Amino acid sequence: MEYKKLVSVTGLPGLFELLSSKSDGAVVRSLEDNTTKFVSTRQHNFSHLESIEVYTTKDNTTLAEIFSAMKEGKEEVPDANADGKILKAYFEKTYPDLDFERVYVSDMKKMVKWFRIIEKNNIDVSVKTEEEKEAAPEAKTAKPAHVENTKTAKPQQAKARKIESRGVK
Repeated sequence: MEYKKLVSVTGLPGLFELLSSKSDGAVVRSLEDNTTKFVSTRQHNFSHLESIEVYTTKDNTTLAEIFSAMKEGKEEVPDANADGKILKAYFEKTYPDLDFERVYVSDMKKMVKWFRIIEKNNIDVSVKTEEEKEAAPEAKTAKPAHVENTKTAKPQQAKARKIESRGVK
């Protein structure tokens, strides 16, 4: 299971793996009890964990970076139902750059719950470096060697190809 397939669904507890999507909803599998069900977009919203950002005192950070810090941290992860002061003290030690004026205790509880679910299911939440992020789009958009790039062709050749493609010789 991949981290990029994980979603949170409004109105439903826990995390889900997105199996397939349709125009009126999606088929998801619960990570807690492995039940599969269709969830309608008329009643629920989906949030990919990969796209969630958390407020910090510097630039916002991804949820994956918070999870990585929690995994690498020396502090024991508190219970999700712990007191707000305990959760705040934990995150102050684990990720001190959080903006605690804008990250509420309810957000911290949700992060702890999600982290426990991810750990229970052995999901890799590795954070991609900037170099990996830049290299990934190039690999997807690379053209086969036999396709000629019209930008690198001489202007007369490119113009001739455009005319030929319209059926004019």
